[in-house]
Formats: sequence, structure tokens, C-alpha cells
Amino acid sequence: MAADEHGTAGPVGSRRPGGALEAEILTVLHDTAQALTPGQVLERMDDALSYSTVVTVLSRMHGKGVLTRVKQGWAYAYAPVADAQGMTARRMREVLDSDPDREAVLCRFVDDLSADDEQLLRQLLGGDLPGVG
Repeated sequence: MAADEHGTAGPVGSRRPGGALEAEILTVLHDTAQALTPGQVLERMDDALSYSTVVTVLSRMHGKGVLTRVKQGWAYAYAPVADAQGMTARRMREVLDSDPDREAVLCRFVDDLSADDEQLLRQLLGGDLPGVG
């Protein structure tokens, strides 16, 4: 039995919520310092996936620009284009780019920040933190 999105057991091979498998694979890739082949990714997954499923997901992620790949023997080895924080920032930009009213989205985003996060954002925008920008 495999756990579903709520952590409850379901039949092996049951469908994940959209993007969950990509997120799991991205975690595996972020947890290593080197590019991995589909077989190496599969070895590190705690799941009953097929090799072809892993190849398909990695290829799609490469097509989306989330992963880089280099030829390694008969297969490709894949690595994330950015660290976990960079990937989160990329997703934030994609969501912002998806709405035509950027000003309204940014205003609502800032309105919903905690006081500490708002202060951090002000520091970042003011250039007060070293190594950022």
C-alpha cells in the first residue's frame, strides 16, 4: 500500500495529486550534489515506480526548464537548475506572471505578510542585506 496525499494508505500505483511526483523527484535531486540518471533517481525513491515513469517525468521537467541534463553513458543525468529556494522563487514569479494585474497581486501579497516578513522584504528592497540583489 502507498500513502496518499493525506498520508493514508491506498493501493500501490494510486494517482498522486498534480505535481506531487515532480516534487518528490526534485527533492531527490536536491538531496544530492551530482546529476543523477533515471536509474539512480529510481533507486533513491521510496516508491514502486517504473523506470519509464521516472524517465518520462524527468524529460518533462527538463522540457519545462526545471532541470538540466547531460549525457552519461546511454542515459541522461539530470540536475535542478536552481537550489530549493531558487525553485520557490521561480514558482512565485510564474504565478505573478500569470495574472495581468501585477500591482494588485503584489499589494495583496505584501498585505498578507507577517510583520517580520514585511520588514525582511523592506530590508531586501532597500539593499540593506549583504549578498542579496
